[in-house]
Amino acid sequence: MKKFIIISIIIFVVILGTCTIIYVNAQKPVKAAEKKAIQIAMQETKLREAEDFYLYHGHETYYVLKGKDGGGTGIYVWIPEKDGRIIVRKQSDGVTKQEAIDKLREEKNPKKIISVRLGMEKNIPLWEIYYRSEGDLINYYYVDFKTGEWLKKIENL
Repeated sequence: MKKFIIISIIIFVVILGTCTIIYVNAQKPVKAAEKKAIQIAMQETKLREAEDFYLYHGHETYYVLKGKDGGGTGIYVWIPEKDGRIIVRKQSDGVTKQEAIDKLREEKNPKKIISVRLGMEKNIPLWEIYYRSEGDLINYYYVDFKTGEWLKKIENL
């Protein structure tokens, strides 16, 4: 019985260690992208303090930072992964994350909201809301950052 307990503990530790290594390695590209985005934003925009990072994969990949400029004003910075122009907007110039969620709830009845992130499509800053509907179907709902209007939706995947 003692051998069984020791072997079980060893197997558990090995599995836990393996899972930890896999998780850390999976996070490396995201952390590298965040570090790169902060460095670019600090050099090329007025961003002085980064608070949050979004990685958006649409037609193009964008790194989006939430932070503050030198005067303490809240800003968002959209940085294209490849060539393109960096876009900076004051947080107060668009709808909040909660307002985007409220817009979704006005039109749909999401069972569970999985994630809400900033992104960019065709040079339009937007909120992407990923949610599940009844029957656990996957849905995406896009809200224009500036106007708060619905842009597009992808439903029932």
